[in-house]
Amino acid sequence: MPELPDITVYIEALQQRISNQKFERLRIASPFLLRTAVPPLQSVEGRLVKALRRVGKRIAIGLEDDYWLVLHLMIAGRLHWHEPGAKIPAKRGLAAFDFTTGSLLLTEAGSKKRAALHVVQGEESLRALDPGGLEVLETDFESFAARLTAANHTLKRALTDPHLFSGIGNAYSDEILHRARLSPVALTQRLGRDEIERLFEATRQSLMDWTERLRAEAGGGFPEKVTAFRDGMAVHGRYGKPCPRCGAKVQRIRYADNETNYCARCQTGGKLLADRALSRLLKQDWPRTLEELEAIKNK
Repeated sequence: MPELPDITVYIEALQQRISNQKFERLRIASPFLLRTAVPPLQSVEGRLVKALRRVGKRIAIGLEDDYWLVLHLMIAGRLHWHEPGAKIPAKRGLAAFDFTTGSLLLTEAGSKKRAALHVVQGEESLRALDPGGLEVLETDFESFAARLTAANHTLKRALTDPHLFSGIGNAYSDEILHRARLSPVALTQRLGRDEIERLFEATRQSLMDWTERLRAEAGGGFPEKVTAFRDGMAVHGRYGKPCPRCGAKVQRIRYADNETNYCARCQTGGKLLADRALSRLLKQDWPRTLEELEAIKNK
């Protein structure tokens, strides 16, 4: 799922192309995309683009008279910039947003159509789509700490909860926790002040660093290589590969459609975290440390 750095770079690219341009029409190829009926689409067509804003992991395009197109890409939604009137791709295409300067195409990989578009009017309606997470790059340490410890969650859950923190998902939470040298299953209310300070700095620095990397990668063009798995990531998507800090193999916890990646040596004191599927299968034979895991592999 595109997260804060990806969404920020998308918005910057759109600002260069559609600010103060006319939104001519919306062509929808998938009936599952549009999640609102009021106001009707016809009411927003022909209006100038007056603002672009990130709302959590959503992209909000502001039009004249306080109308907003609010797009949530979910896991597999991606944006592409083409010449005006470009054809919507047959298999993956969901919609085309036609502007005077070009067409913004929305595609989504896979059969599960999760991307969503809301058309709303007014700030209140726009705020209703905001989960309310804290903007980490706009806050101070005390506010961050208060939000983090308001309830006792694992760090992975806390960082990825959009009601707690804005714009952070599965990929960058892995990178943040590795940078902070903290376990993804550490409980928020059991952290010491020094650990929270490390997490605060790691969160801010990771998001800023990756935003700069993605800007450089786009090079002024439209970002076409938006992915959750990037070269240069320390642990996310790198299961079995060496940790860039200590060289130990990156581990994982799998659940549903996602997995958490971490370095046991850097983050959990060498302890392997229980993977639901494998630990239930192996039971008492589940290795507890990196050393036990290597011993099993070498048998």
